[in-house]
Amino acid sequence: MNKIALLTFLSLGIGVVANAQEAANRPPATPGQAVPATLKAAPKPYKDIITAKAKTTVGLFTVHKIEDKVYFEIADSILNRDILIVSRLAKAGADMRNTTAMTGYAGDELNQTVVRFEQGPNNKLFIRELSYSERSKDSTQAMFKAVSNSNVQPIALAFDVKAYKKDSLTHRQTAVIDMTDIINGDNDLFFFGSAKGKFGVGAYQADKSYLLDVKTFPINTEIKTVKTYFRAMGNAMQSTNGVAAPVPQGTPKPVTVELNTSIVLLPQIPMQARYADDRVGYFSSDYTDFDINQQGIKRVSVIERWRLEPKDADIEKYKKGELVEPKKPIVIYIDPETPAKWVPYLIQGINDWRAAFERAGFKNAIIGKTAPTPQEDPNWSLDDARNSALVYKPSSIPNASGPHITDPRSGEVIETHINWYHNIMKLVHDWYFVQAGAIDPKARKMQFDDELMGQLIRFVSSHEVGHTLGLLHNFGSSSSTPVEKLRDKAWVEANGHTPSIMDYARFNYVAQPEDNISEIGIFPRIGEYDKWAIEWGYKLIPEAKNADQEIPILNKWIIAKSADRRYWFGSENNTEDPRMQSEDIGDNAMKASDYGIKNLKRIMLHLPEWTRQDNESYEELQNMHEQVFNQFSRYIGHVLKNVGGRYVDSKSVEQAGAVYSVVPAATQKEAMDFLNRQVFTPPLWVVDKRILDYTGSSPIEIITSLQESALVRLFNGTRINRMLAAEAMDPTTYKVTDMFNDLDKYIWTELVTKKPISIYRRNLQRSHLDKICAIVKPATTLVIRGSDLNSIAKAELIHLRVKIRRALPAIHDTQTRDHLNDMLGKIDAALTIKG
Repeated sequence: MNKIALLTFLSLGIGVVANAQEAANRPPATPGQAVPATLKAAPKPYKDIITAKAKTTVGLFTVHKIEDKVYFEIADSILNRDILIVSRLAKAGADMRNTTAMTGYAGDELNQTVVRFEQGPNNKLFIRELSYSERSKDSTQAMFKAVSNSNVQPIALAFDVKAYKKDSLTHRQTAVIDMTDIINGDNDLFFFGSAKGKFGVGAYQADKSYLLDVKTFPINTEIKTVKTYFRAMGNAMQSTNGVAAPVPQGTPKPVTVELNTSIVLLPQIPMQARYADDRVGYFSSDYTDFDINQQGIKRVSVIERWRLEPKDADIEKYKKGELVEPKKPIVIYIDPETPAKWVPYLIQGINDWRAAFERAGFKNAIIGKTAPTPQEDPNWSLDDARNSALVYKPSSIPNASGPHITDPRSGEVIETHINWYHNIMKLVHDWYFVQAGAIDPKARKMQFDDELMGQLIRFVSSHEVGHTLGLLHNFGSSSSTPVEKLRDKAWVEANGHTPSIMDYARFNYVAQPEDNISEIGIFPRIGEYDKWAIEWGYKLIPEAKNADQEIPILNKWIIAKSADRRYWFGSENNTEDPRMQSEDIGDNAMKASDYGIKNLKRIMLHLPEWTRQDNESYEELQNMHEQVFNQFSRYIGHVLKNVGGRYVDSKSVEQAGAVYSVVPAATQKEAMDFLNRQVFTPPLWVVDKRILDYTGSSPIEIITSLQESALVRLFNGTRINRMLAAEAMDPTTYKVTDMFNDLDKYIWTELVTKKPISIYRRNLQRSHLDKICAIVKPATTLVIRGSDLNSIAKAELIHLRVKIRRALPAIHDTQTRDHLNDMLGKIDAALTIKG
């Protein structure tokens, strides 16, 4: 039989139950410690352990609470089944929060582990902790046994069986174990685990910790506890005489949290996995496969996705291409604590994905709904592992996220707790203000009306739901849209400004006021790529009996779409392809950014007016001025990535064309010209005196930071190295010498015009010269050994020295002369060889 099996399965034995009358005179076993085989446990009669005082609930485990004791009955049908343990914060104080890592809030996952209960010898029950990092599929082959023998899984916990119970009808047996010490303790499997380091959690305080409740359901058991720890609070705050002050580094302080531990039975037969492909963006689970390559090994990735299957009666309809409802739709509840006015928009953001699932053959595949009230369902809980939810977090963090829990054997998503932080509304407000304020009058205020904010929340909801469906960010999607189409009202309102809501493309900042484009052409939405990605990941292939047989079929699907760039995926992790960028739109960053800057200038003219709030300070004026600056900085970054850039198009061997290709020389030159026009020529529009008089910001610092940032990125060693490598392959490319020559021409213009050099340009020239000098000085990080960079830099310094000396006699402005003489001194020092 050829099926996926965990490596540990063969190494786990099922012991024979010992005689129930074995000697009881033995030292008690400590959970978590193995017991020598010579010491034999002596189970007692069931009624002596589970007495009439027991409060019993039945589910995955039968749970008995007897005064301060908690017993679990482990049915023999559960033995050797894969079980997922997930622990979360249910409640936490502000002192647990890590705002940088955006953790420490109710609903945050702490730890997840897969375990298996195993009957041991001498009336012991073991819990093994499982790993899936290495696998062999075919149990009939020698490799399977070899891999299994090399991957014995550790026994993490050991229990004495307190009693056995046999069902007279089913003849199935259950073993009773005492879980009290585990629940009241600090076991890594059930509670914080490796997350302790992230939160700085230290010594466990057992006397300040206790059990709140244990609930058990058909496929899961939920344990809710209060735990207290000592925690080093080096970055926390405490109040001393009413004044907030940092807690000294290392000073321990008790912190109390409420934890929820979910113990979830995984499917007996794992969902059929689907192998990941770099051309479609899915989260993936990785492992080493010893079977695929008989002469080596291969690292395999399977995509993370929900299990969607037709109802048994609809299988033939599905095969014929008819839309059918899944056996089990994806249901995402809205946290009951969510402000009521936002709930309809969050639900709509979830349900918007239904159209995408129709491409995969399923209707009503995903459902957003309000959580039932206690009156409607007293047993419903946000912490119940069977319930997926969008969780509201009253946090100052301006963010949202879409994590999910997966079955590591197959990539099946088991459930999700999507995080929606309250202050995401401030973030989307500021985005919309600076990106759409010039074209949408509703964006020109500090407090949006509920309908506008609701629609903004809706798109954030859709984006995060996309993550929980398995989709990665697609930072390349927006590059498929021609810039001028972004100004075409009919086209952009019909197609959207990006084909993927999984892009960080936010809003259509290219559209101009005269284009009269409505919100439908400004907002992001679920697009063609998203629908295609769901189809690729979720459409069943009945003729393929396993993941290996799916590969050629899935490859053909991708190739069939490859001619249309709207189906293209661009990774968020690519550092060299200018088409794969965050916060950009359009197929040409220079043209798109020019349009964006026009709109920023329009906003700057009205910024004091649009940020005004009666009886308030100028704090919002300063904040929104910073947002304009940040948006401008993004445009500069988008352009810079073209210089020394390289396109990357992942392909299978069946596809023609290169995988790697250098950004055309004309495009790189266009990017350099943009930098000259918009950055090196001081952008005085961003330092409007009408605003700085109220914010106190320094115009020199603002402009210098923009120019300095651009130069630092241009002189980045990785970028220059790529340019040198490209020149070796193609002499017609845009070269490092071309960049040096262009910078010389752009930055030192006054040496030709003989005009006085402004303070902004003096700072720019000083910074430029420092970057070149840093190359020729020894022991600097910018030196690229074995390249021409050092000689290019020296030649530039010599050239500049000649130009400055020739220009000085015709320059009469004192500050300009002093500046240029200083520059000559820097050049001479850099070119002087000591020793």
